[in-house]
Amino acid sequence: MSAVLQSGRLPGGGSGGASPDEIGVRGLRLAARRFARNRLAVAGLALVVFFFLFCFVGPYLYSTDQTHTALTQVNLAPSGAHLLGTDAVGHDELGRLMYGGKVSLLVGLASGILATVIGTLWGAAAGYAGGWIDAAMMRVVDAGIAIPALFILLVVSAISTPDVPGLIVILGLVSWLVPSRLVRAETLTLKNRDYVLTLRAIGGSHARAITRHILPNSVSTIVVAATFQVADAILLVAYVSYLGLGLQPPQTDWGGMLTAGLTATYSGRWWLILPPGLAVILVVCAFNAIGDGLRDAFDVRGRG
Repeated sequence: MSAVLQSGRLPGGGSGGASPDEIGVRGLRLAARRFARNRLAVAGLALVVFFFLFCFVGPYLYSTDQTHTALTQVNLAPSGAHLLGTDAVGHDELGRLMYGGKVSLLVGLASGILATVIGTLWGAAAGYAGGWIDAAMMRVVDAGIAIPALFILLVVSAISTPDVPGLIVILGLVSWLVPSRLVRAETLTLKNRDYVLTLRAIGGSHARAITRHILPNSVSTIVVAATFQVADAILLVAYVSYLGLGLQPPQTDWGGMLTAGLTATYSGRWWLILPPGLAVILVVCAFNAIGDGLRDAFDVRGRG
C-alpha cells in the first residue's frame, strides 16, 4: 500500500494509471474549457484585464498631475484637453479615475487574497480537527459574522486615518469569515476519504494530510471564494470612502471620487460621479461573473 501511494498509481492500470499530476492537469484543462464556454465569465475576465491595464498602464500613456491643485482649471467640462473634464481642484478626471482605480483594485485584490488565506487556514484546521476544537473555532466565526463588516470598518476609520496597507490589513481581517466556513465544509467531506485515511494509517502527519490532500482538493472552493472576496472588498472600500472615512486627499479611490462628485451632480457636472460609479459597478459585476464561471467550471456534479 505504501508503494502504491508513493507511486501515485492504482492497481490494475486503466484510468488509474495516470499520476496525480497528470489527473490534475487534465482536470484544469477541462475546467478551462468549461470556463471558456461561459460567455459572461469570459466577458468579466476581459473587463477585469481591461481595468487593470487602464489603471496600472494607463498613467504611463496619459500622464497627469494628481498631487497639486490647478485652481484656474476647476470643474471644466470634458474636452480635447481633458477627456473627462476636471474636478473641484483642477485634477484631470480621467487621470484621477486611473489613480483611484489603482488604489481600489490593489486594496481589493490584496485584501481579498489575505482574507482567503486566513479563512482557508482557519477553516481547514477547524474541519480537520473536529470535536470541541472545531466547535470553539466556528463559534468565533459565528460571532464575527454577526457583526457587520461595514460597522467594524467605520469604527476603525473613525479612530484612525487608514492608509493603503492599513486598509488591506483591516479588510483582510474582517472578511475571512465566509471563506473559512466554505473551506471547513469542504474539509469535513475530504478528511474521511480513503486516501486521507490511508495516509493516516501508514503514519502520515496531520500537517501532511492537510497540505497534500485537503487543501489541493479544495482549490476550486478556495479560488471561487477568492474572486467573490475581491469583489466584496472593492465594494467595502467604496462604502467607507463614500462616507468620508477612507483615504485622505490627495490619495483617493473610486469611492472617494463618488463622494467628491456627489454634490456636483446637482450642478450638472455629471462627469464627476458617472465614471467612478460605472467603474465600481462594472468591476464588481465582472468579478462576480468570473466567480460564477469558475464555480460552474469546477463543479462537475450533474454533468455528463
